[in-house]
Order: sequence, then C-alpha cells, then structure tokens
Amino acid sequence: MIKIPEKRLLQLKKNFRNKRIAIVGDMMLDIYFWGDVKRISPEAPVPVLEVENEIFRFGGAANCALNILKLGGTPEPIGVIGYDSFGSIFNSLLQEMNISHDGIIIDDERPTTAKTRVIAGSQHVVRIDKESKNTINKNIQDKLFKYLESIIDKLDGIILQDYNKGVLSESLIKKIISLANKKNVLITVDPKFHNFFAYKNVTVFKPNRKEAEDVLGMKIKTDEDISKAGNILLKKLGAKNILLTLGEGGIAVFEKGKPERRMPTKARKVADVSGAGDTVISTLTIALAAGADVIEASYLANYAGGLVCEEVGIVPIEADYLFETILKENK
Repeated sequence: MIKIPEKRLLQLKKNFRNKRIAIVGDMMLDIYFWGDVKRISPEAPVPVLEVENEIFRFGGAANCALNILKLGGTPEPIGVIGYDSFGSIFNSLLQEMNISHDGIIIDDERPTTAKTRVIAGSQHVVRIDKESKNTINKNIQDKLFKYLESIIDKLDGIILQDYNKGVLSESLIKKIISLANKKNVLITVDPKFHNFFAYKNVTVFKPNRKEAEDVLGMKIKTDEDISKAGNILLKKLGAKNILLTLGEGGIAVFEKGKPERRMPTKARKVADVSGAGDTVISTLTIALAAGADVIEASYLANYAGGLVCEEVGIVPIEADYLFETILKENK
C-alpha cells in the first residue's frame, strides 16, 4: 500500500506551481450541443434536437494543456489547427484561459480537429468528427520542432500526446526525444497504435491496456499477463519507466531494475471515463517535474484519473481538489 506523508504531499503541491510543461500533439476542439427532443423531423424519420446549450472545450492534447494549467503549471501547447471557424474558437479559448498560442501553427490545408457531440437530455445521440489523419507536411513539422527548440531551456518537462491525427510523425517523435534527452528534460508519452515503437528512450511511456494488447498481439487479463506485457515494453522501448493503465484495475508501474508496483483505481463511482488519460499523463508529468519519484507521481496521477472518472464530461482536476482529497482520505 502506497501512502505519501502529509508533509511530502504539501511540498509536492507547492512545487507544482509554475512548472513549465510543453504538450506536443493533436490539438482538438470538443463541442457539445445539449437540448431536448420533442418531435420527429418531417424531412426524415430522425429526432429534432431543440438546442438549449452549446459548449466548446479543449480536447486531445489541448485538454492536457488545460490540465497542466489547473494543476498550477504553465502549459506550452505545440500543435496544429486549421484556418477555419473551429480554429478561431480554439484560439479564443486559449486567450480566455491565458494559455500561450505561440506554439500553435495554422495549416490551411487541413481542418481543425473537432468532435461534436449531440446530447438529448442524458442520451448521447450522435458524434460528428471533422478531422484529417494525414501526416502534417515537413514544413509544418519543422515549424513545430523549431518552436520547441526555442523554448527547451525554459521547460521542466515535455508531454507527447498522440491521438494518431497526423501531428506526431515518426521523424518528429525521434527528433523531439533526442532533443529532450540531450537537454536532460523529462519526457512522457501517451501513445496510440501508430508509431507505438518509435517512442524509444523516454522518461515514462503510458499506454492503456487495449493499446498494449493491440501492439503486442496478446490479451492482458491476468496478473501474469500484466507483468509480461509491462516487462516486454520496458525492454523493447528502452524507457526508464512504463506506466500501464488498466481501467478499473488501476495501474501497474514498471521501473528499470526495480520490482513492479500496482495501484488500485481511485474512482469511487465511475460516471464518465472521458479525458481520464489526459489527466493521468498531465498529473504524472507535472509531479515528476516537481521532484516526485515515479511511484509518487504515478500515485498522484492514478488519484487524479479516478477523480476525473467521477465527473460527467471532460473536466480537468484542480491541484487544490486533488491534494485536499488525498489528505482527507489519508486521515
């Protein structure tokens, strides 16, 4: 059983403040149309949603940036949006949150990645995705890398948040990891299926159970399966640490030369798992930047992920709430 003393928790919370974390990856806009259905359309046998509320939120790597902000850090989002209305809304959200837009490149050849959810009452009716999964061109890749290079000496950590939407190409991944290691900046990864094994020699690599199953071609059900998968990834990727998230099974942490550690999930009642992965990687990274070891950082990240699952929708966890909840439960 892992328990962090109160004095240590308070010190880590203090150290979260102003940690500058770059988030490189697929920036997204999440759009919600909430309303009520009272009739069927005369044009086709489909329900008519009378919209009562329209909400725009950060998704994907942008949600990581928001999580870093809410945890007390300074996010540096680095990614691509389109020259379109959704891109304008995305930039206005950055401005509203006082988050830097200097690392956001506009590519007029692709749309801003947007996911629109239509919700009637409590029923999710349909999701509409507008996106391009094509790899960004070399010119845009170079711009993103040059911006990261220009701020690297001011960074406390880097998150690579990959949703397989084309921003993190294999060549860009390798250049970023090489730069981070050369400058001795910690670098964490939340991967997807494509380019999975391009993420070699990082500080922490954080796949979920399904991602690990897909790339390893094995089912991960038993404790033995979990141990086997984690150790294979540790060896294949040359990572300092592997953090394997297991949904309701909590997390397993694999560290070079040390015994595997398990942590049960902290979600008391699961309402919605949306955004939990973004919260876990964000909390993990800022905790490591604040001086936590990988077990302490994983404990905090696991807790934060559990708290997010208790909320409906993609909601970042604030530092005060996270640490107050842990301190309260520890007593």
